[in-house]
Amino acid sequence: MDWQFTHPGVIVGRGGKALSNRAKSVDHDPSLDEAEADAMGVPPNAEELAQVLRRRIQRQELAPDEWLREARLCAEFGVGRSIVRRALRTLADDGLIELEENRGARVSSTSVEEVFDLYEVRAALYGLAARFACLRASDASIAVMLVKIDQLLKDAATGAPAEQIIALSEAIFSDMAEVASPDAQRMIEAIRRKTRFHFSYVALALSADGPGPYAHWRRVRAALVKRDANEASQAARDILYFMQSEVARIMLAHGSRVRDAASLPTPARKPRIVKGG
Repeated sequence: MDWQFTHPGVIVGRGGKALSNRAKSVDHDPSLDEAEADAMGVPPNAEELAQVLRRRIQRQELAPDEWLREARLCAEFGVGRSIVRRALRTLADDGLIELEENRGARVSSTSVEEVFDLYEVRAALYGLAARFACLRASDASIAVMLVKIDQLLKDAATGAPAEQIIALSEAIFSDMAEVASPDAQRMIEAIRRKTRFHFSYVALALSADGPGPYAHWRRVRAALVKRDANEASQAARDILYFMQSEVARIMLAHGSRVRDAASLPTPARKPRIVKGG
């Protein structure tokens, strides 16, 4: 059987059937191999089901405006309506679907402007995370971030899959955010959830020929070493401004919806052009 690992604890088999390597009993061996997991066929919980559906939306296997029928999801995944409804509520909180009274759940049709605005907020929050890292992180924590940035740059130089680079960049920003206040961490996580849908476009941007955001990552690295909070903050924002521009461009090329005929706004501050990137 063909498998894909999409999330810790979730296995998606051919045809999208989700299985979990969780046990029904507390003495379950977590090292179950794929054949055993297939034989058990443990249905997903609400969180796992939400993750499977999130990935399908991200990959456009579920198209904008497509209806997600509870009965079909219950039959496909072998779960009850309560699990399906909790999963759909999670996706609605993420902004990935819309719940319509007496009609059900429908995949959101996000406009380019909405994505643009989300990245504007994300840039501001990630800039704050980088600033806090310079001001508050321990030397040991900074060292871990530098190792991960070096790995990210190496992966980019060797043509690693875009998804691998995205995952590493998110891990770095998570490290930065650890020293932020709980309120700031909650805001960062919330905006992350609302932009996960667009990671497929980010992957296209990182896979395309061009300099990418890596010159800005080198600036972040240098600023962390010097604990230059202002430069780290601006470089982190410039990474997100680059992605904002690329994601909007790709969405437009794919015929994504634009709210108005007016042109897109420009970022509050355009990224600086850095040579040697």
